[in-house]
Amino acid sequence: MTASKPLFLSAIMILSISSYMLHQRLLLLAQTGTAHQHEPRNLTILLWHWPFGRPYSLEGDVCSDEYAIPDCLLSDNTSLFPQADVVVFHHHELKTGRSALPLHLPRSVSQRWLWLSLEPPVHNGNLTQYNGLFNWTMSYRGDADISMPYGKIVPVPHNGISNGSSYVIPKKGACLASWVVSNYRPDHARSQVYQSLRKYIPIEVYGHWSKRPLTDQRLIPTIGHCNFYLAFENSVALDYITEKLWRNAYQAGAVPVVLGPTRANYEALVPPGSFIHVSDFNSTEGLAVFLQQLATDRGRYEGYFKWRQTHRIKMYTDWRERLCNICVNYQRLPGNKVYYDLEAWASR
Repeated sequence: MTASKPLFLSAIMILSISSYMLHQRLLLLAQTGTAHQHEPRNLTILLWHWPFGRPYSLEGDVCSDEYAIPDCLLSDNTSLFPQADVVVFHHHELKTGRSALPLHLPRSVSQRWLWLSLEPPVHNGNLTQYNGLFNWTMSYRGDADISMPYGKIVPVPHNGISNGSSYVIPKKGACLASWVVSNYRPDHARSQVYQSLRKYIPIEVYGHWSKRPLTDQRLIPTIGHCNFYLAFENSVALDYITEKLWRNAYQAGAVPVVLGPTRANYEALVPPGSFIHVSDFNSTEGLAVFLQQLATDRGRYEGYFKWRQTHRIKMYTDWRERLCNICVNYQRLPGNKVYYDLEAWASR
């Protein structure tokens, strides 16, 4: 009897999810149209659990006061589930078992469930158990229902107050290149490139791995004194370009040497002449020679900052801003969409 109990519980769980999916299919059949056609109104966005267990304050009208997004109520009060327009589930908590989907609660025909993850596919785990449950996705990916990258390039407003021509490249010291890393694994591609590159050029390494951590206050100025920053992603995936590029390199004022998705993928998101891609070189020795030569040619080097005359960096670091953007996109999103194979989409 003891050995059969896990099998019995698993069967009950599968039956519960299957019944829930059938219920949702019947509800969707009752709907017409492909997008929300009603007039703008107050929307309630319910966050079922805070990402990584780190809550933010939701006092006042956060979306309107902080981000100029009106008619958008953001809440983490799960008792509002019955009237919530959108319920957001961050994948990490579902994967680790710290939270669970409320399959036992009745779900209104108009309520949408949103799957949120800013991690690459390698960290997803098994997503087949969520097939038929989610309506929308929020991810760093450009093809997500709501795309929320780690950062983006935006035009500089020319209103006489903010002018891109005033950008000044930070004064460089003796540091040729730097890298900040805490999660170091020898089998990562970025670790192998670093170990090979360091044979030819000096690289200042910071972070917990090198026992040289940098505070938030020291991070930007420390990197800014270097000519180049190794913006090496820990996973290679479509559109997966993190704060390693946006903050550590661009905001600090160091030319990024990138390792991640293809050059074409980077060029679709950032100015083509603003970075150096590892794949452009046949060897790390060739890359090292190029960096040394570029650092001594100030004219060519400063050309990597030309885009700063007309554009600036916009970063997304606050979960509240990401969640408030659901209201911005709500009217255009299809009301009858369901991810019947979430894993197929997330693993692209």
